[in-house]
Amino acid sequence: MIEEIERLLDQYLAWLKDKTTLRQAPNDWVEITTPYLDRHNDYLQIYARKRDGAFILTDDGYVIEDLVQSGCKLDSPKRQDLLRMTLAGFGVANSSGVLEVRASPDNFALRKHNLVQAMLAVNDLFYLAVPMVASLFYEDMVAWLDANEIRYTPNVKFTGKSGYDHLFDFVIPKSRKQPERILQTITRPSRDTAETVAFKWIDTKDVRSPDSRAYAFLNDQEQKVPQGVVDALYNYEVTPVLWSGREAVKQDLAA
Repeated sequence: MIEEIERLLDQYLAWLKDKTTLRQAPNDWVEITTPYLDRHNDYLQIYARKRDGAFILTDDGYVIEDLVQSGCKLDSPKRQDLLRMTLAGFGVANSSGVLEVRASPDNFALRKHNLVQAMLAVNDLFYLAVPMVASLFYEDMVAWLDANEIRYTPNVKFTGKSGYDHLFDFVIPKSRKQPERILQTITRPSRDTAETVAFKWIDTKDVRSPDSRAYAFLNDQEQKVPQGVVDALYNYEVTPVLWSGREAVKQDLAA
């Protein structure tokens, strides 16, 4: 099993390297096109430039500007707080609408990874726009956990076997009856989002307690979740939970 997981991780890292392209841009910037897709199915691009012996990595303002142009304003205190919390989880700064990180030669790969993951997370804030979603799925999850007196720690970051950081929505600590449980919400279940969660878990599980379990809560309020998403999660030992069927796991999480 360990050899199989190591092979999957090697395949993932090889795919990541193979699908990343570079292009020289004006003013000494280098454009990095990543294999990750935004909600328009466009490849995310970031820009890097060396300054004072370090590197500046930025999205050039793309993600937040795209949200605003698409009708998702981030001017309310609640949405500003959510934006700050999302970026803080990845150590990414918001410089007047531009997402930015500084990196050294030693941590360049890690900081690039954090910036891209932050861009994907902020991109998902589009689903705050009315009428796309009546309420944020994450908030629905918080309300359900609280209503059922399920204790949890929100927004927990673990460093995986690869050295990359991964942010999970909730962690329920070990009890006398149950092991540690790690929960991730998926607002828009698809093969891509399922595989992202699966690889986060594969990379993380070896550094957690051997009996730790992972759950992915799938939002099926707006559309039916494809069976392929459910199967993919099962294959990587992540328990998929349809939001409409969440009561089935309530006792496992509350214990």
